[in-house]
Parts: sequence; C-alpha cells; structure tokens
Amino acid sequence: MNMPTGSNHLFFGFKFFFSLLLVTSFLTGSAQQNDKNDHREALQLVSTWIDAQKDFDKLQGVSVSIVKDQEIIYKRAFGYSDPENKKAANTTTIYSICSISKLFTSIAIMQLWEKGKLRLDDTVASLLPSFKIKQLFSESGPITVRSLLTHSSGLPRESDFPYWTDFKFPTEKEVNEKLSKQETLYPASGYFQYSNLGMTILGELVAKISGVSFEEYVENNILKPLRLKSTHPYMPEKLWGRELAVGYSSLYRNGERKKLPYFDANGIRPAAGFSSTVEDLALFAAWQFRLLKKGGYEILKASTLREMQRVHWIDPDWKNSWGLGFIIFQADGNTYVGHDGSCPGYKTALQMDMKEKIAVILMTNTQGVVLDKYMDGIFAILRKAKPANNTKIDSLNLAQYSGYYDNYAWRGEVAVLPWQGKLIIVDLPNTDPAKTMLLFTPKGKDVFRRVRNDGSEGEELRFERNADNSISRFWRHSNPYDKLTPGIVY
Repeated sequence: MNMPTGSNHLFFGFKFFFSLLLVTSFLTGSAQQNDKNDHREALQLVSTWIDAQKDFDKLQGVSVSIVKDQEIIYKRAFGYSDPENKKAANTTTIYSICSISKLFTSIAIMQLWEKGKLRLDDTVASLLPSFKIKQLFSESGPITVRSLLTHSSGLPRESDFPYWTDFKFPTEKEVNEKLSKQETLYPASGYFQYSNLGMTILGELVAKISGVSFEEYVENNILKPLRLKSTHPYMPEKLWGRELAVGYSSLYRNGERKKLPYFDANGIRPAAGFSSTVEDLALFAAWQFRLLKKGGYEILKASTLREMQRVHWIDPDWKNSWGLGFIIFQADGNTYVGHDGSCPGYKTALQMDMKEKIAVILMTNTQGVVLDKYMDGIFAILRKAKPANNTKIDSLNLAQYSGYYDNYAWRGEVAVLPWQGKLIIVDLPNTDPAKTMLLFTPKGKDVFRRVRNDGSEGEELRFERNADNSISRFWRHSNPYDKLTPGIVY
C-alpha cells in the first residue's frame, strides 16, 4: 500500500506480501523447468524488498520485469501510476523511458547501415545539410555517425533550450535553427560527452535517408515487427493518467513530491521521447538474447547487434565504455549491456547480463531515485539462486514464519522468508539485501540457529505463537520482535 507523503508509518505492503507466497502467480512454469537455477525464492525476496523499499523511498509507483532468455520469469508492479486517483500501477502501465529511446534510434541507424544507406565513418555534414554547428577546434577530426552513436562527437549535451526545466520542447525546425548558433564543446573523438543533441541529429538522419518521418520509420521497422504494442516514439497524451503513469518530482525537504505536468519531447524524441512498459521492454530484451544465440536476421543481422554491443569508446581511465548506442560495463566477471532513462517525473532502466541471459527492467513515475540501487540489488539476489535439484522448497512449511516484524525503534522492519530449506532475515530498508541477509537453519520446532560465514552455528532464532497457533513474534539475542499486522499504523 502506497500512502500519501507525510503520513505516519504504516506497515508497508502486506497486501502484496501474502500474495508472494503464491509464487506461481508470477512465474512461468516453463522458465523454471528450462533454467538451471530455481529463482522462485529469489523472486519472492525481490518482491518483499521492492515492496518495502518503495514505501521507505516514497516512490509513487514502480513496475518490474525480469527475463531469463526467452521467458519473462517475473513481472510485478507496486504503488500507483496515478496517486491522486488511486490508480494502481501494473506491468502494462506506460512510462516515459526517456534515454532508453536512444537504443531504438541507434537500431534504426544500423538498419540503414546494413542496407548501405550510410557508413559509420561518414561525416554527418555530408549526409545532413541542416547540420551546421560551428566547429571551434581547428585540430578536430570530423563529426561522424559513429561519434554520435558513442557520444564522442564533441557536441554540447543539449539543443540550446531550457526544456528540462520549463518542459517546453522544441520542434525539429527549432532545433536546427538553434544548431547553427551553437558551438562544439570539444574536438571530435577527443572526449566522452553524453549528448541528447547528437542522438536527436541521428533521428533526423533516419528521416532524411528513409524518406519518412522518424516516428513512422521506427513504428514500421522496429516496433511493429517486434510486436511492441505499448511502445511509442512519443508520449501518448490521451493516455496520461490512464495507461500512461503520471510523473512526480524528487523529494522536497518536507518529504513530499509534486505532481509534474504532461510533456512530450517533440523535436528531441529520438533522444528522449519514447514511452513503453516493462512487459514490452522484456520482449525487447528477449529479442536480443534470441538473435545473438540463433544468429541470422530479425530486425537486424545478429552480427550487427553484436557489433552494437561491442565497446567502441572507452575513456582513458577505463571507467566509461560505450557501444553503438548501448552502455556497456563489466561486473563480477559478466558483461552488462543496456541503457537507463531519466525524464521529468520518470526514471527507467534496462540492464542485460549477456552471459547469464538475464535482463531486468525497472520503471517508476518518481524522480530523484537512484535506480542503480534497485538494479544492483535485484541482480545480486538472482545470483544467489541455486539449481533446483539442490534446493528444498519449503519442505518444513517455512512459509508459516514469513512476514514483516517490528524493529522501528532501531532500523524499521525485519522480513523473514524461506530460503533453500532454511530461513533468512533481512533488515528493511536496505540497499543490498543479498549481501546483508542472515541465514538460519532449523534446529527443532520453531527454533533456528544462524549459519555463520564459516558454516558454524551462531545465536538462536526462536518463534513464539498465539493461542490460535499463528506466529506472533520471534526472539533473537534475548529481544522480541513482534509480527506486524496488516493495516495497523505504527
């Protein structure tokens, strides 16, 4: 339950938590049969954590999907897409995906490249007569299609309008009129400078070469063939407050967020104007896994997508690397590919683990939240999953202990969940539940012992019951933690 900002502490999320226990409601059976790891308990922890964290972080709404190769193994939504009207968010809620739009623009460019309509090292000026920015650096190399795709062109970040503060976005004509009065910021291919202006110009290039509008080209050549029915190269105004979530600001000092007006990115749609759902972007991720695995052609050649997801730019400190439109980085020995987005009232992210073929998609109608915390937390939880034949799923009826327990005098809440034949407890709020979870092994009726990192046993975790045999609290280190009751204000 997402409460209006400024309310008292409420026991967060019970209506979600008890539905978690019916894990099959959001898992596809085929995904579990085909996957070497059993993710059911990991996904239960994902739901428990995000549901609580959403309230502690005062998010209006958040939608999540997780893809394992060709299966959507998880899709869930929390909070409200329109808080004023108490319209619940769901996995078909449309959000601004802002800079994730750049992936679709980049694919459009590479489709034209495959057809021989352009070369990556063509100068932009030779392809687009309207490209007349002043080059300040005599030593600069040419501004090319490749340098726009890798954000190394030396262009300013934005067209010279204050659209990120007044939400009045220029038309394509206005962008080009202003472009002739703008100057390069760096020599081409000298520095990384993220540039919405550069990606906007690539969108104009798509329209110029294809002979149709950018929006029409993307609809017919990418969105429709991939059956992304709820993805649009614009923000559908008639759906705002209905299927399209209403955006909210960052937190003010009084702990409240303000509703932001509807916007459409207009002339900079190729850089930041698309909208989509977590279900559609799950299909988008599955397409990439499929194409790279099977090879051949589907929207693009597999070799082209592979080239897009190869590093084409890396900073001298080796900390910032980009493909052709894609962000690329390594962590824990795996390569991750994707993009995130941040627009007035919305934060979104698509991240793909290319080795494990797992993608996580997050969308919220709330600004000022660091989605990396959620993304990293989900991936870390998933990495703890084990093969199904090595796990014992609730063989001791461990679900009876599940719930949130009161620790508000200190940190907030404690969540208890089944985990591979044992129990885990996780403090909430929490920035890294996978790292901080504590594991307890059963030792008798209602009694567990903590499993230390070296495998030895630590303190006792003992549960107490009510007269009706339901769990009322647990004891740890001689202190009781009462089980929280749905709907009670604390």
